[in-house]
Amino acid sequence: MSFFNSYAWVIFGVLSQLTLSSPTRQAASECNATALMAAADAYVAVQTAGKIDTMQSLLSTSFTYMENNKETAVAKGVLSKALKIDHRRTNTDLVLCATYNEIIVSDAANPYVIGTQIRHNNFAKGDMSVTMIDSIASTTNSWLFDAKKTLGHVLEEKWDIIPVEKRDKREVIQAAGDAYMDMWNNATASNYVPWGTPCTRLEGSAYTGKGKPDDSCKPGIPSNHSQPGNTHRRYVIDEAMGSVSIFCVWEHMMMAADSHEFRLEGGKLRFVHTMTVCGGQPCKL
Repeated sequence: MSFFNSYAWVIFGVLSQLTLSSPTRQAASECNATALMAAADAYVAVQTAGKIDTMQSLLSTSFTYMENNKETAVAKGVLSKALKIDHRRTNTDLVLCATYNEIIVSDAANPYVIGTQIRHNNFAKGDMSVTMIDSIASTTNSWLFDAKKTLGHVLEEKWDIIPVEKRDKREVIQAAGDAYMDMWNNATASNYVPWGTPCTRLEGSAYTGKGKPDDSCKPGIPSNHSQPGNTHRRYVIDEAMGSVSIFCVWEHMMMAADSHEFRLEGGKLRFVHTMTVCGGQPCKL
């Protein structure tokens, strides 16, 4: 099924409505972190086993599985593969009732770096069923892909929970991520990115960090601002982690499926993680 069919457009429209949902509807939700983490744990167990059976009871009757920006049958996607997971981190969003999960599999026979947004029913009393699993599953041929190198860099980083009094507001976190994502088609967007020092970007497996206090995320940022934009953005924001996960269509690179995650510390950009998948073809600019 093509990403650009009418059904896919409906899905992205629904996601946009969830992202921009009003405070009144959010307050009515019974979303809680315990249930979000339980579903994320179940997802990891499914990916480890390669069978979704154990998660069936958590799925909504209208459940949709998206992989690399396409609606996909679970049996034909990466979820049907039993993978040995070397790293897993889960961020929770109690406003959108969603999680973002970073998964790394360094097995040379089946390497993957996967970003997954799991979305739950947020508006029905007593119902937190999973409505969507939305994954960006990078592997061989993906942009700058090397799961073993990515794992090594990720394990060097500190993603501690940020103390309550030091947390940025979710609007600030999202604005930082959006400003970064706007740099490809907006010449002034970089002025609104809260660049931090040190800051390190993990782009596929390419790392800007050298372990120095002046590490920067600026090397390699766009100088051409007339490129197609990064569209159909979907968000998961975790204030406790200072993080926003943004999935999108990376239009200037083969209409790729893309994941960018940003972490802010003290209002400044500290970490950037990216995954970019070009429809199974080698990614090329």
